[in-house]
Amino acid sequence: MAEGQIYKIHSDFYYVDDGVNSFECKIREVLKKQKEKIIVGDFVEFDNGVIKKIIRRKNYIKRPSVANIDQVIIVSALKEPDLDLHQLNRYIALAEYYKIPAVLCFNKDDLKWDKHLGENIKNIYGPLGYKIVYTSATEHKGIKNFEKLLEGKTSVLCGNSGVGKSSLINAINPDLNLRTKNVSEKTQRGTHTTRHCEIIKINNSSRIVDTPGFSNVRFDFILPADVDLLFEDIAGFRDNCKYSDCLHINEDGCNVLDNIDKIDSTRYESYLAFIDEAKEYKEKIKFEGKKEEHSKKIVHNKQIAKISEKKRQSARNTLKQKIYKDIENYKEGLENEDE
Repeated sequence: MAEGQIYKIHSDFYYVDDGVNSFECKIREVLKKQKEKIIVGDFVEFDNGVIKKIIRRKNYIKRPSVANIDQVIIVSALKEPDLDLHQLNRYIALAEYYKIPAVLCFNKDDLKWDKHLGENIKNIYGPLGYKIVYTSATEHKGIKNFEKLLEGKTSVLCGNSGVGKSSLINAINPDLNLRTKNVSEKTQRGTHTTRHCEIIKINNSSRIVDTPGFSNVRFDFILPADVDLLFEDIAGFRDNCKYSDCLHINEDGCNVLDNIDKIDSTRYESYLAFIDEAKEYKEKIKFEGKKEEHSKKIVHNKQIAKISEKKRQSARNTLKQKIYKDIENYKEGLENEDE
């Protein structure tokens, strides 16, 4: 039995790399019925073109689906499109949620951009411990430093369309020749050139996961009370809040608000936006909880599922038919005795 990593999925075919060769495989029927689906990045056991087993993941990202990641490299453009710190905070928070180290790459350093922005970036994200690298894919500036960050790792590239993710990969290895497109002057956005999730070998030790997703990151899948854990600069003050469920908005005795001057305003604004999204999730599970509650009733101090009116009527009809049949059988039995 051989072991390898899924580097691409297309239709019902799974492409596996064992470190030397690539194999086109299908999965055994029993794996199709499992709740946990095979995704790009999974390590698997396979034999004769059939995947037999998924090896336990060390981590994964849900959307887009990719497993066993060493780091998330968040690529932002310094210009064209303009740097969006709130979007950057979204990607950072996503990496924090999945507990995957994040690296911040600021591309298009060759363009004329406000150098005060560089100081701002350093002051906001430097103290949080994130590695920061500046690059220009077109002028090959900072590419060696960028390449060093990738050594011996499987990295996910994320960032808005048009920031130069594919161009950076091409700058490291021109033979890959990934498709790129320019940013629209009208929308200041690029066009997605990546159509599917795929692990790309940069060299013998480095791999990059090129993905089509990450553009619609929303935090409508966690509870509001957990959002501050995604912000190291906010979480550091939470333990001294008066209330354990403090959301750091307008609560009395909030230690975060008492130290708000020590938190960057864009970071706090992003936090508030994520809180609003998380509240949507809280309302959703509350509504679903009520639906589940309404579908149950108490009988002899036990909670049992309620039967819908349609099923209840069907059960009544079945019972009636059984009673009528029993009566007919009883009558037939009496007639036979009389004879």
